[in-house]
Amino acid sequence: MNSAEKVTRSAFESDEVFRETLSKVIKDDLDMTAAEFSEISGIPASTLYKILSGHRDPNMRTVREIVRTIKKIEGVEHGEFIAVIAARPVLDSIIEKKMNIDGQLITIREYSATSMEEAIVAAIRAERDGATSLVCAPIVSPTVEKVLTIPVATIMPRESLITAIKLAAKKMR
Repeated sequence: MNSAEKVTRSAFESDEVFRETLSKVIKDDLDMTAAEFSEISGIPASTLYKILSGHRDPNMRTVREIVRTIKKIEGVEHGEFIAVIAARPVLDSIIEKKMNIDGQLITIREYSATSMEEAIVAAIRAERDGATSLVCAPIVSPTVEKVLTIPVATIMPRESLITAIKLAAKKMR
């Protein structure tokens, strides 16, 4: 579930859950301050701080603007993102949600999968969500390349593979 979906769903749970989710999304998912989010969204900083502190309930127009801004920041609105399909521990190691590659700011969007089937479904979902390309494991990349129209890059985890082999050797003793 992407950040915009998290915030949207939380709005239907309770005001408290919405505040907590929005705060977490801004801070952790988007790696921004409330002031930075305010500047991008056009929502006055005082309004955003009142919402986050529980001193004001957001109106529907403000919730829509929050969700629209999150989608814009994540690249969902225009489909300008690279999807990464992997198991949750691998995805958790991705620190940056945006990367500067050859002078272009690229948004990274995570899709968690724990089986071949989930990886294939995630790949199709990523393309439908507007991904411009996809990164996945070598065990699934030949299959998803056959069903997707976007470019697919394969993860080749040399360093982590060597580390895992050394760990397995230690466990044998």
